[in-house]
Amino acid sequence: MSELFINGITSFIQNTGIAKLFAATEGSALAFAGVDFGSIVMLIVACVLIYLAIGKQFEPLLLLPISFGMLLANLPFSNLMHNVLFVGSGEEHFVMDFGEILHNGGLLDLLYLGVKLGIYPSLIFIGIGAMTDFSPLIANPKSLLLGAAAQLGVFVAFFGALFLGFNLMEAMSIGIIGGADGPTAILVTKTLAPKLLPAIAIAAYSYMALIPIIQPPIMKLLTTKKERLVKMETLRPVSKLERLIFPIIVTVVVGLIVPDAVPLVGCLMLGNLIKESGVAERLSKTVQNELMNIVTIFLGITVGATASADTFLQPQTLYIIALGLVAFSISTAGGLLFGKVMYVLTKGKVNPLIGSAGVSAVPMAARVAQTVGQKEDPTNFLLMHAMGPNVAGVIGSAVAAGVFLAMAKVL
Repeated sequence: MSELFINGITSFIQNTGIAKLFAATEGSALAFAGVDFGSIVMLIVACVLIYLAIGKQFEPLLLLPISFGMLLANLPFSNLMHNVLFVGSGEEHFVMDFGEILHNGGLLDLLYLGVKLGIYPSLIFIGIGAMTDFSPLIANPKSLLLGAAAQLGVFVAFFGALFLGFNLMEAMSIGIIGGADGPTAILVTKTLAPKLLPAIAIAAYSYMALIPIIQPPIMKLLTTKKERLVKMETLRPVSKLERLIFPIIVTVVVGLIVPDAVPLVGCLMLGNLIKESGVAERLSKTVQNELMNIVTIFLGITVGATASADTFLQPQTLYIIALGLVAFSISTAGGLLFGKVMYVLTKGKVNPLIGSAGVSAVPMAARVAQTVGQKEDPTNFLLMHAMGPNVAGVIGSAVAAGVFLAMAKVL
């Protein structure tokens, strides 16, 4: 009886997470002397990100579920997430086995199918569309050019990644960070380079959260005080008919030119049309609140769960984070520089600061443009003018993603 009791206690101890941490195999990331330092490091990183989400409020709606998903996935013996089911173990032409996932996958494996199949990013874009007012863009169509110019960092980072030795698919996934659009980055990466998803997702959302810190120095460096003091004319009123026609036209035009961008742009415009129609208030409230919140939780926790020690603690993760910062900074600079061009062409009627809002982070980038402008002149209100490039950036990043996905099909 005592021997049976001892065996039971021994078996229990051997199957605890604590025992797993101190019985690591040599193939584990950062394993040394039998200690799984990789998992320990990832648990610490997860706790730091949780602190940033709660204590510093850095993009908490997504960073909190992402960081907690990371925490769950790195607990030994949790068996909630198995990256090998989605990316294989090094095979060049790996194909997912849905039967294996459904029968042997953990809870987060099943939820991750929404990411892998491109469901969550598109559903989030419906919510974003329902929360977005395209009136500033409709009233000032020229701001669409600022949104396009702010995608410069996407392609600079793409070539930079190629230079650092990443393959073509990985480079396209890294480049899309410059669009400052988390769902878009996730959609491209899960398709082209799923092994890089943890690093790219965390980099994308981190830089979105740090917009108030990253952008102002670049804005002040690339603009003069005279340019920052420019007061722009009030935008014209936009009719309801214009607001109704706009999402339909954008969907058709983008669908004809870049079909691979339709899942994102189409869902974005569907959400906007639901809101602007005025006949589906219940649907509008649902996609803005319940749907958006539920999908955000599922997306965040599953993306975070892919950040295991073996996939995240790699030298290339540092390259991705660095390239993401470069991409985001150059995108900001691209919008500002084109804003300066418009300033010259309009003889001083356009404040170049609104060009910085051409990145896809709505409405944070527009608010930063407003804040920087008001530091020079408290009576200067740039928010609505900056919202034009800002929402244009959402469309621009989705189109850039579509271009990359289309390129991937023929390469």
